[in-house]
Amino acid sequence: MSLLEAYIIMFIASFCTLVIEMVAGRILAPFVGVSIYTWTSIIGVILAGISIGAYIGGKLVDRFPTRKTLGWLLLISGITALMIIPITHLVASYRFPVSLMVRIFIVTSIIFFIPGCVLGTISPVVVRLTLKDLENAGNVIGKIYALSTLGAIIGTFVTGFFLISWMGTRTIILSMGIILLALALCSGSIFRKKISMAIFIVIAAPCIFAIQSYLYAVPLSGKTYLYRESDYYTIKLTKTLSSDRQTELEAMVLDNLIHSYVSLKDPRHIEYEYERIYADVLKWKFDEKTAFKSLTIGGGGYTFPRYIELTYPKAQVDVVEIDPEVTKVVYDHLGLPKDTKITSYNTDGRWYVMNCKEKYDLVFTDAYNDLSIPYHLTTKEFAEQIKAVMNPGAILMSNIIDNFQRGIFLPSYIKTLREVFGEKNVHLISVSPDFRKTRISTFIVLAGNGNFDITQFQSFVRERLGAHAASSVVPEDLMEEFINRKASIIIRDDYAPIDNLIAPVFEERFGYNRKS
Repeated sequence: MSLLEAYIIMFIASFCTLVIEMVAGRILAPFVGVSIYTWTSIIGVILAGISIGAYIGGKLVDRFPTRKTLGWLLLISGITALMIIPITHLVASYRFPVSLMVRIFIVTSIIFFIPGCVLGTISPVVVRLTLKDLENAGNVIGKIYALSTLGAIIGTFVTGFFLISWMGTRTIILSMGIILLALALCSGSIFRKKISMAIFIVIAAPCIFAIQSYLYAVPLSGKTYLYRESDYYTIKLTKTLSSDRQTELEAMVLDNLIHSYVSLKDPRHIEYEYERIYADVLKWKFDEKTAFKSLTIGGGGYTFPRYIELTYPKAQVDVVEIDPEVTKVVYDHLGLPKDTKITSYNTDGRWYVMNCKEKYDLVFTDAYNDLSIPYHLTTKEFAEQIKAVMNPGAILMSNIIDNFQRGIFLPSYIKTLREVFGEKNVHLISVSPDFRKTRISTFIVLAGNGNFDITQFQSFVRERLGAHAASSVVPEDLMEEFINRKASIIIRDDYAPIDNLIAPVFEERFGYNRKS
């Protein structure tokens, strides 16, 4: 094998390997979220596969030192790449009765270990077939691995910056499989006769078409009418009904979580109970004719920003949504008009706050869920940055999902906010007044910039809203007991183990841990 051939083969093989590794996170996100556990498993499993593959490849090429060995390994690598999506559908949704970390590791291993292992066999085979003598072995091996690394680097950047948003994960994986199959045919000497290669291509082409048409088909159903992959999420829109079965709703699903419910006929409709708490606080704080400035970090379906826009016509409504594709979907499919007064900023929430020149009367952080939590939006340092853009008397509201009886993330978050806003200015609101029996639920953490009397809000809820209220303020004595749990921490930029704090809730909520 010539050195040029070795360069090309290793460049392409390494390119494909890193593309698959980069796409793996997006493939697994709808099933297990995006967390440190996910990326740890992906990187570890694929590296383990490459390592073991290199050992196997070295043994094989010593026993069968021919180009045909290389050809069959490239062919098998292409086939295993093509099987990634079908195997994901079969395996990733299965609820293994183990802890979250173990489940993610098992799923990742089943899907990605064999493709990584087969691709790992390529490098020792190529090196063995290229070396003619030992005198220049170091120079030859160095150049081959340099080109291999270059392919990996380019695969990483191209995938992250362009391919995922341009092609989507399914098309990327299909393309990598086809590239590896083509590389096997062009460089592997699998077929001695051209007629044999022609027959193989004639058989393979309809097989790949069938795989693309059926096994790679976008999972749309009668109720799911939109499926789109962005740089950040798998976005789905599904038709559903409200809890009372009276209102038609559009549900926006980001990865595996329903982020928003939107009524196209009545944009003021609020389905989520935590957003009804938001509405209670606004009714207490502002008259409908009051002018105020609100900032929402995490737009999703823009349900509550639209509620503010329509209910408080003099309000300034700013929304920070990191994914521009999410905002586009809201405009195109969820009824956000082109002439809306809502101002959208498609950037990271912390970056926006760090560079913000505005001062707000209300701040909502709606970027947390129980699948993936951007840790940099939970720390004490970020809370200090938010406080800096709040007017005196302004309110911060954050929705948090946790287990009230055993959760650690929610008390840690409250403890963190109290470090910034003061102990008497941070309170917890639940949708249920039966605090002692509440388990996994969505809570609102409310923080005031300045002296904050929660009893005024409680009086308003009791006397003005009555049976229509959604808010139940957690009593101070129960709050103290809650946030002083032994394992709760103050979350900082240099110590934010969010995935560990939220993992027990993820396991219980999705049934991966059978313990109660």
